[in-house]
Amino acid sequence: MASSGAAANLWVLLGLGIAGVLLAARRLRRSARPDHGAFIARLELLPPPQPPPPQAPHPLTGLCFAIADALHVSGYVTSFGSLEWAKTHDAETQTSPVVSALVDGGAICVGKTVIDEMAYSIHGENKHFDTPTNPAAPERVPGGCSSGSAVAVAGGMVDFALGIDSIGGVRIPGAYCGVLAFRPSHAVSSGGVIPVAPSLDTIGWFARDPNVLRRVGHLLLRLPYADIRPPRHFYIADDCFELSKIPARRLTQVVTKSVEKLFGRQVTRVNLENYLASKISSLRNYSNGHKNGDSKFPSLLALCNAMRSLHKREFKDQHMEWINSVKPAVDARIVSNLSEDGDSDIDACQDARNKARLALGALLKDDGILVIPTALGCPPKLNAKELSSESYNSQTLCLSSLASMSGCCQVSIPLGTHDKCPISVSFIARHGGDRFLLDTVQTMYATIQEQVEILAKSNVSSKQAMNEEAAETAKEKGNAAFKEKQWQKAVNLYTEAIKLNGKVATYYSNRAAAFLELTNYRQAEADCTNAIDLEPKSVKAYLRRGTAREMMGYYKEAVEDFNHALVLEPMNKTAGVAVNRLKKLFA
Repeated sequence: MASSGAAANLWVLLGLGIAGVLLAARRLRRSARPDHGAFIARLELLPPPQPPPPQAPHPLTGLCFAIADALHVSGYVTSFGSLEWAKTHDAETQTSPVVSALVDGGAICVGKTVIDEMAYSIHGENKHFDTPTNPAAPERVPGGCSSGSAVAVAGGMVDFALGIDSIGGVRIPGAYCGVLAFRPSHAVSSGGVIPVAPSLDTIGWFARDPNVLRRVGHLLLRLPYADIRPPRHFYIADDCFELSKIPARRLTQVVTKSVEKLFGRQVTRVNLENYLASKISSLRNYSNGHKNGDSKFPSLLALCNAMRSLHKREFKDQHMEWINSVKPAVDARIVSNLSEDGDSDIDACQDARNKARLALGALLKDDGILVIPTALGCPPKLNAKELSSESYNSQTLCLSSLASMSGCCQVSIPLGTHDKCPISVSFIARHGGDRFLLDTVQTMYATIQEQVEILAKSNVSSKQAMNEEAAETAKEKGNAAFKEKQWQKAVNLYTEAIKLNGKVATYYSNRAAAFLELTNYRQAEADCTNAIDLEPKSVKAYLRRGTAREMMGYYKEAVEDFNHALVLEPMNKTAGVAVNRLKKLFA
């Protein structure tokens, strides 16, 4: 029996060893592909001769590019990410006007790139042509639908590449592959392109160099060159960064420091969920056709669901007849998704889109930039469970729905790596603000990358950085406990945050608020004093210390605190009411 068990163990070990060898071989094969599997077809579309002097050369002279295989090139079959589509369609007789415009502008088109099957996914996996290898993280997905174009740019095979973006098809692979990715306002010609969801579709592009990104944008969007207008307002959507799996500080600090250095301004923190809810009061009633996901973001999720409903309805209108004719050949996940019941009121979804454009336009105006995460975090591993997770996909699409539904332009900007994977943030400008956004990226890009390096090489020890992140986490948990009226639990969590990082005024001020609820006024006063020492302009700390002192009978000192709050914030109603109340008491 013993020898039988030993033999069984030997076979198990042998099997594991063989599996390890096969896995290693597979990894080597993936990374060894000369073009990272980005291309479906190689071709060469050459620009016209340069004009003679003194005329200026073509604006894109010296650049080469690739296009996602949803754009047509004369003489080639457009596969639309599907071998079955390629089999059932003829070669094109005309080249997409967008491709022709770039070639006429001096760039050389060198190939067509892999997209997700029928451009219907956001992950970049394709069973027909194999999944392109992410050059920045080979064991992780490249993102979709325009996976091959992002990979071609990230791998240095082209200077820029075109992709299709309906619900994130350019922005997400740009984030996952660590390159710049631009979704314009709905302004690029859709002629010569297989439609996905026409009212959401636009052609976007990738580049490694912000100057190239801008040159391509000026040609495709026919933008006039003019003096660069600096942005006046940067809004960081704090609640959107709560969705991110990357510590918010790791993403937002780079932007904050860059804005301070370049423009001498502070960023403004906003709660985008509250803003959308206030501007579009009925938004949460739109689109009941999808799961609601995280209830903390009802308005943002409703906007996302409205986008998904439009995407699904328009995709079915365009392609369901063909899918039904070849159904076994189409990915079962696509067929299953399209077969689900629960389509929403499309008129209501369109209304949500119009109101989203008005709401973001009112916030950003002509000189504002909204900062959000591009994706939830690091790209998922190949074949990871989250790729089929409704919650994961919904939250990812929540972030991309802002620009897709409002028609705002958006650019994904790489911010180095986290856990050896690319990470990014996105800048969003109002609908029609494309030149302003492209100019802003060019102005800021070098400084942003400089700040990325500074953060990576910071003298702050890794332990201190971890403590700061852990302190922020404890604070957020304390805030949640406070909202649930669990005062002592909140005190304990704020105390934990202070132990981890005792140099943040907010931790003391928040703990003071919890102590006030517990009627521990002396400790609340002490915490507020610590907060004021750290941040002399903390209005909340003065208000809370004034309240604590009033409750202890120190009326003169309380009046001084409330008056100080009014100096810092003259229209503060709480301070004004308290001063009047105490004056009557003295009288």
